[in-house]
Amino acid sequence: MPVAPSLSPPAATGPRRRAVLRSGLALGLAAGAPLHARAAQPALRVLRAVPAQVPLLGGAYPETAVWGFDGQVPGPELRVRQGDMLRVELRNGLPEPTTIHWHGLRVPHAMDGVPHLTQPPIAPGASFTYAFRCEDAGTFWYHPHANSPEQLGRGLSGALIVEEAEDAAPPVDRDVTWLLSDFRVGPDAAIRADFGEVRDIAHAGRLGNAVTINGRVPQGGFAVWAGERIRLRLINAANARIFALAFEDHAPLVIALDGHPVAPHAPEGGRVLLGPGMRADLILDMTGAPGERFAINDSFFPRGGYRLTELAYAEAPPLRATPQPAPAMLPPNPLAEPVLDAQALRVEIAFGGGMMGGLAEATLDGERLGMRELLRRGMAWAVNGVVMAGHAHKPLFTLARGQSCIVTLRNATAWWHPIHLHGHAFRVLARNGAPTAHREWRDTLLMAPREEVRIAFVGDNPGDWMLHCHVLEHHVGGMGGVFRVA
Repeated sequence: MPVAPSLSPPAATGPRRRAVLRSGLALGLAAGAPLHARAAQPALRVLRAVPAQVPLLGGAYPETAVWGFDGQVPGPELRVRQGDMLRVELRNGLPEPTTIHWHGLRVPHAMDGVPHLTQPPIAPGASFTYAFRCEDAGTFWYHPHANSPEQLGRGLSGALIVEEAEDAAPPVDRDVTWLLSDFRVGPDAAIRADFGEVRDIAHAGRLGNAVTINGRVPQGGFAVWAGERIRLRLINAANARIFALAFEDHAPLVIALDGHPVAPHAPEGGRVLLGPGMRADLILDMTGAPGERFAINDSFFPRGGYRLTELAYAEAPPLRATPQPAPAMLPPNPLAEPVLDAQALRVEIAFGGGMMGGLAEATLDGERLGMRELLRRGMAWAVNGVVMAGHAHKPLFTLARGQSCIVTLRNATAWWHPIHLHGHAFRVLARNGAPTAHREWRDTLLMAPREEVRIAFVGDNPGDWMLHCHVLEHHVGGMGGVFRVA
């Protein structure tokens, strides 16, 4: 029997009506109250990073000990309007230092949350207040940048939604956020403490055996109504898992990537591909019939495909008799367009290392070391031949403020890497020499093994900024660096 929705069906929407239902229904989406802070001094939101217990696996399993913002996994969903100020005080109730990085937000340097690069780490029992204006609308998220593999691996992450102006948002019946993650747990439902294993560092990263949506292993399906239109915001908050989601007998349209609008289009190959740190906004029309069920499958790992959840249609009449028109493109965010001329700085960055990568040796702390010795020291990756341990480094390159930059990224390894730039968004220009179909703006780029990608951006946010792989074990294993905007 289909899972019955816990709420009455949404009324049909007018062209300018905002979505009012933001719950995850059967999946238990924990959405925080919207933050509409338009005053000169916006209200302060307090977040506490603390140990907690949550029913991660559900059913007959015991609760799982986690670390969570406000004791929740994921943390409270923060919502603001584009152009609003956000003020968040983080109080550290953990047994170790932490920070918050506002992933994808173009924040001032001092607000970026990178220990020893943009701020001192927040000690246990201490606090720090983040305050910045949200210039871009879209789907973003927040997480620590201190001991990231363990702190995210224990549950510390949350969604940050920056809403478009009232008349710019697409008309939908529901606006739903799915924060995707996975956890490595034992038969007692406890998170395994085997963080920092060299095997994870040198291979695909820490992959969990319990895949979650909004902090719970899905059970019973996601309740929907025939004829409704959903804006589905997908966030990959996993340490290392890459998702490739296919919606059985449904045709999602991608309307934004990493928060930034893109011409509505079907996902390539029919699958929504999300590396760690990446986001996608979808328009999903419920074209099934009352009472039907349709699988949402993850098939990224060919020998490890599985059913993530199902669309479970209510036994109720359709919300509307005729299909809705195709959605219009969202208004662009205020991003400076890179100028691809002789004045642009041209940079080449090669990522090497890992098992089967062919890297014989690399430089660590000024010392040339072979791969065996690097692995003994917990390192496996290099950027332009240098193993980048920690967060603060000599910059890979320096831009004058306002200067355009064209970067050629080469993945000389046997593994996938989501490369994340802090403080900026970039155009994806070409992959393996072929122009991209959408020239999309992104802040996190998934690179296939042996792939070459060309991107461009304007260095308009001064400071020293991280550039790193968002497979968190790869980052701590040496795949990171810094660029400077002077």
